[in-house]
Amino acid sequence: MELKHENKVEEKPKERDKDKTGFLVSQELYLKSGVHIGTKIKTGEMRKFIYRRRGDKLYVLNLREIDNRLRLAAKELARFEPEDILVTASRTYATSAAAMFCKIIGARLYPGRFIPGVLTNPSRPDFVEPKILLISDPRGESRAIDEAGKMGIPVIALCDTDNSTRNVDWIVPCNNKGRRSLALIYYILAREYLLARGIISSHKEFRYRPRDFEDGEVPEELIEAFRKHKGQPASEFLDTFIKHVESQQEEPSEQVQTSSQPEPVPTSEPQNTDTGSPNTETEPEK
Repeated sequence: MELKHENKVEEKPKERDKDKTGFLVSQELYLKSGVHIGTKIKTGEMRKFIYRRRGDKLYVLNLREIDNRLRLAAKELARFEPEDILVTASRTYATSAAAMFCKIIGARLYPGRFIPGVLTNPSRPDFVEPKILLISDPRGESRAIDEAGKMGIPVIALCDTDNSTRNVDWIVPCNNKGRRSLALIYYILAREYLLARGIISSHKEFRYRPRDFEDGEVPEELIEAFRKHKGQPASEFLDTFIKHVESQQEEPSEQVQTSSQPEPVPTSEPQNTDTGSPNTETEPEK
C-alpha cells in the first residue's frame, strides 16, 4: 500500500554527494552502519526488498531500495510542517536517534510504549492530531499504526525483514534495530527534510554527523517523565538525555563492525533467493 499522493513526489534532488552510486551517503557508510542487514525471518510483505540471504541465514536488504525509499520518505515528510509530524520510537536505540531528528527539524516525539487513545481519544491529556506519522518499528508501535489508520493519518515506517507492513503507506526497508543503522537513517531523513524545505541549500550546510544521532540507551524513567509533560519539546528531552549519557562515564565504547568484503550493490531488481554465499560479514548489532 502506497501513499495516495506519492505520484506527486519529484525525484530531482537539489544537490547530492559526489558518489558514483548516486546514493544519499556513500556505499561504505551504508555498509558500516549495517543498514542493509536484516533478520533470519522474512515476511511476505518484505520479500520484494530482500536482495539475498547470507550463509548465516540473515537476510540482506537491497541497498538501492533503502536509498530510494529514504529519499522519497524525506520528500513526503517535507510536504508537512514540522509540528504536524509525529515520530514514535519504542526501541532503545530508536529513541535517541528519533529525538535528535525531532530536535533538528522541530517535529514531535512519542518515545517508549505507545498508549492507546493518544491519536483517537481527545479527552486524554497527551492527545495529539498529527498529519503524518513516522514509525520506527511497526512491531513495537503497532497500536500507533492502527490508530493512525482509524484517523486517516498516513504512515511512513522503518521496516525490517521480519515486519508486517499492514496499514503502512510507505515502507522504508532497513535494519530498524541496530544503533548505527537507526542513527544513519534519522541523520539522512533530517538532512533531506531540511534540504527539501529549502532550510539548507546543500549537504555541506548540514553540520551534524551520524554519530550525533547515536547517544545510547534511554532510561525508561526519562521516557515516562517526558510523557507526563505534554508539549515538552524534543530538544528538552534530548538535552536531558545527553546529560544522562555524559554522567555515565563507564559507558563502554562500541567497536565498528565492518564486512571483510563489501556487500555487492544490486544493479537490477532484488532477487528473493534462499541460497547465499559464505558469510563474509560480521553482523552489525541488531
